[in-house]
Amino acid sequence: MTSVGLALLLAVGLCGSMTLAWAIATRTGQSGWIDAIWSFAVGIFGVVAALVPIASDEISPRQWLVAALVAVWSIRLGGHIARRSMHGGDDPRYRKLKEEWGDRQRSRLFWFLQIQAAVGLVLAVALAIAARRSGALDIGDWLGVVIFAAAIGGEAVADRQLARFRSDPANRGEVCTAGLWGMTRHPNYFFEWLVWAAYVPIATGFSDIDGLGLLVLSAPALMYWLLVHVSGIPPLEEHMLASRGEAFARYQASVNAFWPGPKRSILTSSR
Repeated sequence: MTSVGLALLLAVGLCGSMTLAWAIATRTGQSGWIDAIWSFAVGIFGVVAALVPIASDEISPRQWLVAALVAVWSIRLGGHIARRSMHGGDDPRYRKLKEEWGDRQRSRLFWFLQIQAAVGLVLAVALAIAARRSGALDIGDWLGVVIFAAAIGGEAVADRQLARFRSDPANRGEVCTAGLWGMTRHPNYFFEWLVWAAYVPIATGFSDIDGLGLLVLSAPALMYWLLVHVSGIPPLEEHMLASRGEAFARYQASVNAFWPGPKRSILTSSR
């Protein structure tokens, strides 16, 4: 298959997947399935991007490595979101968007999800590039594996800490500050970004870095922009301020939004 043919296959597959997500979300009213389907779709077509031969019938160890990493990511994240979505309810981010869209919410949601398909295409192309760096596996690959393992492990720990906090009735209406949630307000987003940063050393190594390998930087750069400035932190924190009020405002004042770090002291004065 040619590189253009692979790109077209990925584009069609991701657009079709997000059309399915749109149909399920509009039929069930549970938009949480959108993110689950997106995660599984990017995983499936990420594996395809890594393994489909381009001008060669031989699949390299690096291609198998990239395919394995994206499959692990997809199964973990997609499974986590799917389990959460089974409990029903609507994602507050999508609910707010649909309220803003009003009578046009069905068509607006459709095109919004096609934009998500485009994001998935950028990620899949980055995976294809990383998988096809020439040469034997080297320190760049193993550094990528270490970063990836830290990201997946950190995300899983953050999810467990939040689930444990929410399972205690005494914490209803409170803000989780336990463990990783006391170092960053969005540890799940930080570690999700780190997953995609892991492919940069795999794509570039530490010698003979070319422009094609550097294109893989588009994956973590795009994820950072989306998570921090567009569809991640801004709408979620708006919802949390509305539902948690002063407790979340104090949390914002003392804990970093994205990058992990120590808590900041809050100076208060009495009158």
